[in-house]
Amino acid sequence: QVQLVESGGGLVQPGGSLRLSCAASGFTSDHYPIGWFRQAPGEEREGVSCISRSGGITYYADSVKGRFTISRDNAKNTVYLQMNKLKPEDTAVYYCAKMRARQIGTPWYSRRQYDYWGQGTQVTVSS
Repeated sequence: QVQLVESGGGLVQPGGSLRLSCAASGFTSDHYPIGWFRQAPGEEREGVSCISRSGGITYYADSVKGRFTISRDNAKNTVYLQMNKLKPEDTAVYYCAKMRARQIGTPWYSRRQYDYWGQGTQVTVSS
């Protein structure tokens, strides 16, 4: 049974940092790219970042480039999203997702590229 479990969300002040984790089980996680998405109230779910199976290829939304870093530890079946210099507009529920194919699909931020999703973790950036 495929499971993705996010953790690490919380309340942080503008300019602060958080590290999200996505723990994968029920499949060989290093066989698939993993993506991070977020959804703010009243907004569409949007792609934040994606990482290849080996971790050698990464993609970022323009809005988070230079502030967020995606990484993975395949020995721990876990993907991370380090978020620095957080802004109020980063407030959202963050989800990780497993890509359908073993290669990153195009475009990486299309929800149709992913077949399993976690339950999400809330990130709130506010003073």
